[in-house]
Amino acid sequence: MRIVITIALALTVATPALAQDGAALFNTQCKTCHSLTGTSSPAGPSLKGVAGRKAASATGYNYSAGLTKKGGIWTDATLDAYLTAPAAYAPGTKMFNRVAQPQARAAIIAYLKTQK
Repeated sequence: MRIVITIALALTVATPALAQDGAALFNTQCKTCHSLTGTSSPAGPSLKGVAGRKAASATGYNYSAGLTKKGGIWTDATLDAYLTAPAAYAPGTKMFNRVAQPQARAAIIAYLKTQK
């Protein structure tokens, strides 16, 4: 029981640091195609409020048939799977960049969860 509590506390404490790291990673790896303003661009949908949102649902973006068909909700697990290998997650998706390192994916997801 102590181990579970210790891990839970560590994750709670680490979340702000992860989000801070995620902001830097977002700016270097994601910002070229994605905004956090709520306005999509031709290159990619806005990721403002993406955590918990229905996949392929941001207004103003023409999603691929692959991602639209995949559907679902953007949870930590689905975001992680998509960032790991976009084409494997949703064949035919327009997204071509992947985030290979688990720590970087976790940080980006933590940051995206702060963007409501």
